Amino acid sequence: MKRVITYGTFDLLHYGHINLLKRAKEQGDYLIVGLSTDEFNKDKKNKVCYFDYEQRKHLLEAIRYVDLVIPEESWEQKRSDVHEFKIDTFVIGNDWEGHFDFLKEEGCEVVYLDRTPDISTTKIKNELEHQ
Repeated sequence: MKRVITYGTFDLLHYGHINLLKRAKEQGDYLIVGLSTDEFNKDKKNKVCYFDYEQRKHLLEAIRYVDLVIPEESWEQKRSDVHEFKIDTFVIGNDWEGHFDFLKEEGCEVVYLDRTPDISTTKIKNELEHQ
């Protein structure tokens, strides 16, 4: 079984997120999503989510492409997750191009997927603020 992992905040779930998850799942047989915790978002990413961790986790678990949701609590955990979950492929949006190439040293393929054009949580929040 080929195991794939991706990470993100997945707040205000939208079709760009679904496209990423679908394309990530196409890279293998079993998709794990590292979901950023509320604390990690606040303390390290300077983000405040509309939905809390448990709500975002519940939404992700309802998506047919997602097999397992785990908490993402630090930037550094990616290397240990690759080992713990026996990951074959790490997938993330191409806005992170090059940032996670160090995982190749762990025997893990790294794939940067094109983002879905014209959609992001930031764009949604900005448009809602200006209504």
